[in-house]
Amino acid sequence: MRFLLLWLIPAMLMPQEPAARAPLQLSLKRAVEFAISPEGSAQVQLSTEAWKQARARSAEARAALLPDLEASFNDRNQTTNLEAYGFTGIRVPIPGFTFPTMVGPYTTMDARATLNQSVFDFSTIRRYQGSKVGVSAAKSDVDASEEQVAGQVARAYLASIKADADVETAKANVTLSQAVLTQSENQKKAGTGTGIEVTRAKVQLSNDQQRLLVAQNDRRRAYLQLLRVMGLRLDTEVQLTDALHYEPMDAGTLADARAKALKERPDYRAQQQRESNARLEASATKMERLPSLAAFGDYGSIGTSLNNALPTRTIGISLRVPVFDGGRRDARRAETASQFRAETVRTNDLKQQIELDVRLALDSLQSADDEVKVAKEGLELSENELAQARRRYEAGVANSLEVTDAQTRLERARDNQTAALYNYNAARIDLSQALGTIRKSIQ
Repeated sequence: MRFLLLWLIPAMLMPQEPAARAPLQLSLKRAVEFAISPEGSAQVQLSTEAWKQARARSAEARAALLPDLEASFNDRNQTTNLEAYGFTGIRVPIPGFTFPTMVGPYTTMDARATLNQSVFDFSTIRRYQGSKVGVSAAKSDVDASEEQVAGQVARAYLASIKADADVETAKANVTLSQAVLTQSENQKKAGTGTGIEVTRAKVQLSNDQQRLLVAQNDRRRAYLQLLRVMGLRLDTEVQLTDALHYEPMDAGTLADARAKALKERPDYRAQQQRESNARLEASATKMERLPSLAAFGDYGSIGTSLNNALPTRTIGISLRVPVFDGGRRDARRAETASQFRAETVRTNDLKQQIELDVRLALDSLQSADDEVKVAKEGLELSENELAQARRRYEAGVANSLEVTDAQTRLERARDNQTAALYNYNAARIDLSQALGTIRKSIQ
């Protein structure tokens, strides 16, 4: 018993290995949520910071319309040289009095509050209106960034589940090659097969094992790309819960899709708001020619100390009328007008690009849908062909070459089906992104 305790105590004191963490269960919806979270994609984080900066600029523009109140307190002791101000050689008709050169020292205290308020300044009002539109444009840019990142994640996730399907297909091909090899060896033992048929089956098995290794390496690369676009650590172990599948999608007519894209796409909405911002900025520059009115005032106490200070005040209005500034306003007016025309060109160009995206996505979806149907039919025919070839070979009415050919066509049919499903789901992603609804479509 004592020997057992001496053996158990060191084992209990040894550091325990940390338990292996379970792989992260990752669906497409969860992957997108990770990517567009505040700690996710760098692109979303940067667009969010740009939105915050736009809000700060809007608050700064609004401050020009609000009262500006300041408080000050001055307490100084000084001397003044009157000769420095031109008070020299002054004659005073008082016997025995000489006009002083230096005055002081004396103390002055001034406690005062100053208020400035813009009464009307159309240029400043326009700039504030433009800054609010700029905030809306920045928020739309955040939505556009999230939409773009969601599309990137969806494509990376789709590539990863395709890689999973390729690995499963490669494993199925290896299993089939092993079964064909076993059948060839049995045929040789029974005297109805030859050595070349066994060798041919071994070559096919070796090729399929090589393809399996390539497929597994491609899957690791696809997983790393997915983690990168999601903004997660590259050493995170994940397990994808979705698989390649076919789900019919009603795309509607081209006119309906185009109208929906122009309504839903956040990048188009952001561009329209940038155009409005440029228009308001150009209008603000024009209004710099108009008079502006401001009110000002101050109130405080001044004296040699707090005990003998007397209250004083100032109230007034200021009317500013621009006359001539050397052409600066005209130059800014021409610049902002050009910027507005440039934004208008960008808006029209983006509108045409959206129509092109919708047309291409609809065509790709229709083509991919037909491709899936053809690939499904081809897979069924290839499976029947291989089954018949193996029965003929087992019955001795055909050699193994017919089985190998049928096996090769089945492998190609499996690859075609995987590629067709991938192309179809990629076309669905492209259409959703062209419509601006990819986040809504991912459930």
